[in-house]
Amino acid sequence: MSRITPLLFSGVLTIASVIALPVTALAASAQTAPVAKTATYKQVADAYSMPLGNMTITAISDGTVPQDLYQLLIGPSHSHIDSLLNKAFLANPVEASINAFVIRDGERIILIDTGSGELFGPGYGGKLYDSLASVGIKPEQVTDVLITHIHTDHTGGLVLNGKPAFANATVHVGAPDLAFFLDAGNAKKTGYDDKYFAEAIKTIGVYEKLGKVKTFDDGQTVLPGVKASIHPGHTPGSAFFTVNSQDQSIVFVGDIVHVASLQFPEPEIAIVYDLKPEDAISVRKNAFSDFADKRQLIAAPHLPFPGIGHVRSEAKTHFSWHPVEYRNRTSD
Repeated sequence: MSRITPLLFSGVLTIASVIALPVTALAASAQTAPVAKTATYKQVADAYSMPLGNMTITAISDGTVPQDLYQLLIGPSHSHIDSLLNKAFLANPVEASINAFVIRDGERIILIDTGSGELFGPGYGGKLYDSLASVGIKPEQVTDVLITHIHTDHTGGLVLNGKPAFANATVHVGAPDLAFFLDAGNAKKTGYDDKYFAEAIKTIGVYEKLGKVKTFDDGQTVLPGVKASIHPGHTPGSAFFTVNSQDQSIVFVGDIVHVASLQFPEPEIAIVYDLKPEDAISVRKNAFSDFADKRQLIAAPHLPFPGIGHVRSEAKTHFSWHPVEYRNRTSD
């Protein structure tokens, strides 16, 4: 999701939740527990782990932000947007997750994308470090950071107070993205928002100056068990990371999809974050078709947390999203 712009809701939706307790306990708590004036959506640090062969894959939440689809989507009318959202029991604006992912293989702790960090302001994103801590990971333990593409909500968490947040990590990024975003002159050449370039210098640029960035090309093995492929459109060097362990695999897809309720049923819907919308549409259609045919497990940064699941083909060019089965137990 290129520069996600948080949009405030016009109203506040209040949710009351009650934990199932014995009647006597409820009565007692009602006399002593303070009543919240306004319920909120604030969650505890969020993470979801699952095995992949001899690896552990963990989805990490950096938070969510509201998105006004009327302003962001290219092509559909407001009424058509409303119609598709209504089918999914949603309404504009919609909430977009900012997901990052961790791979642990016993030797390395690999982080895929880093969320928005401090760059969206208070209340929007910036929860990555707490979520990592919730699964026992300190920033200095991260050995490698894989960047799907250089946009603020994927690289913002690289720095904290202007300094590298992952001091011992090597950052891996597609060569076309690094060349494009660290050259501010490309803003004028392409008409792409110059904020992307300024923020790239403040984030991945910090690591580049320290010699901590390694670039990769299409089809290159980045780390043992991790192969990168480059799919230009959203950005020049947008990458997928295919991870294999034993007989299992997962593909971390980056920003080929931002709004599940619209872009799965109608993948030709583009978004203003795309540098080249037509190319991004082509990448999305081809990827969805391939993933559906292969029943490939994928992980996406902006689908509802944890953002891991499968794509199913509903027709020749129409698809649906099916989240991974949720489990919360220690036994096999």
